[in-house]
Amino acid sequence: MTKKQILLIYDKECPACHFYCQIVRIRQSVGELVLIDARVNPEVLKEVTEEGLDIDQGMVLKMDGHLYYGADAIHLLSLLSSRSGVFNRLNYRLFSSKKVATILYPILRSLRNLLLKILGKTKINNLKRADNDRF
Repeated sequence: MTKKQILLIYDKECPACHFYCQIVRIRQSVGELVLIDARVNPEVLKEVTEEGLDIDQGMVLKMDGHLYYGADAIHLLSLLSSRSGVFNRLNYRLFSSKKVATILYPILRSLRNLLLKILGKTKINNLKRADNDRF
């Protein structure tokens, strides 16, 4: 029996996103979490773009053919997560409430965007917006 794959699409050049994606764990009974760098996977990014989701403003979780974006992705990941380790327990406590995830995610995204601006990172700009190449 093969495990169900759950895709987590994110910007690997973002240190905060990369750290989160490397440390988050889901329960084995749920499936296998596959990390996808949006910068080097145009096929996966195409589906995200077709749904009108801005990958520069939120990670995407693909599960059972559905895309979950931003706060919804973090919320679902917390529900699927193992409770092993301090980080995963904290992740569950913070984001298992949809209301809390909806409030905290924009704050964390703003801090992330500030970090990427300081680091001089470029945006992926998958929606091809004019003058939208830098944070």
